[in-house]
Amino acid sequence: MSTQAFAEGASGVFTAWETKGQIYMGRIDPDSGNVSSVTAAPGDDRTRKHPALAVGADGKVLVAWTEGTAWNKGGTGAWQVFGVDGQVIGSAGHADGVPVWGLVAAYARTDGFTIVY
Repeated sequence: MSTQAFAEGASGVFTAWETKGQIYMGRIDPDSGNVSSVTAAPGDDRTRKHPALAVGADGKVLVAWTEGTAWNKGGTGAWQVFGVDGQVIGSAGHADGVPVWGLVAAYARTDGFTIVY
């Protein structure tokens, strides 16, 4: 099981989802509803699930997800920031401590992003 996330901001409406252990993010076209500019989270871990999204006032998009979680097992939180153009900004982050049955959540602040788990 996994989840899907949606977020809206100045740079558009975005969605993120998991397929075969990888997290993908794309922009939703407001006219057609089609998803375009699909980007995979960087790295090769294939235990990724439960994405969360946040869009900053500057148009940057934060994608956060869990790694290594499973039935009755906690894991790691991970994240990546993308620019308005969909390009990766900086390197991906990781933090241990996602509890059993836990997920990550994200929100934009005026000075960046916050991830909660």
